[in-house]
Amino acid sequence: QVQLVESGGGSVQTGGSLRLSCAVSGYTYRPYSMAWFRQAPGKEREGVAAINAGGGTYYAGSVKGRFTISQDNAKNTMYLQMNSLRPEDTAMYYCAANSYVVRWDYANAYNYWGQGTQVTVSS
Repeated sequence: QVQLVESGGGSVQTGGSLRLSCAVSGYTYRPYSMAWFRQAPGKEREGVAAINAGGGTYYAGSVKGRFTISQDNAKNTMYLQMNSLRPEDTAMYYCAANSYVVRWDYANAYNYWGQGTQVTVSS
């Protein structure tokens, strides 16, 4: 049973930074792709960033240059460093994983999800 546990959310002011973590356990073979999604109240879940087994990274246009996704295979942990945060970044952030995805930003492509961690950015 694959389990994903997020941490690191919180409340910051505009321009602040946060680092989210996603600890992965219970898998036999490493997921091919992992990603961060977010969902604000009343909005659809959207892809924020993804990283594949080879270390290739993908970002939504709205976060490119501000967010950095990374992974530490020794710790079975994925990270999302978020800088220059804006009020529109406020959302519940989820990590997701699957052995193979065709589109990194398609939520239905992922089988495994964490419980989410809240990020709130105030102006």
